[in-house]
Amino acid sequence: MFRYTIKILLINLISLGLGSQIVNASNLENGKKLFQANCIVCHQNGNNIIIPEKNLQKDVLEQNGINTMDALIYQITNGKNGMPAFGGRLRDLEIEELAIYVLQNNFN
Repeated sequence: MFRYTIKILLINLISLGLGSQIVNASNLENGKKLFQANCIVCHQNGNNIIIPEKNLQKDVLEQNGINTMDALIYQITNGKNGMPAFGGRLRDLEIEELAIYVLQNNFN
């Protein structure tokens, strides 16, 4: 339980931009690979081909309240509107790596 709490704390620091030096390079690389395998069809260059105004640009994520690890993990896990749920397809760690990748990428 303690490890999980520390992990969540570090992930939240990352999402606030306070712990980017803590991000493991393998997490980012895995997140990138997962993004390319699962998300790029709809989100190439951070765009959204289904609902263009709901893209992955930092300011849009912020406007939509999806700019934290918790919010991204929830969105990826459960999907919404045109986005499918990946909770049954990807492991929790993979979803976390995807969320880290999206937060660190700063699509613009």
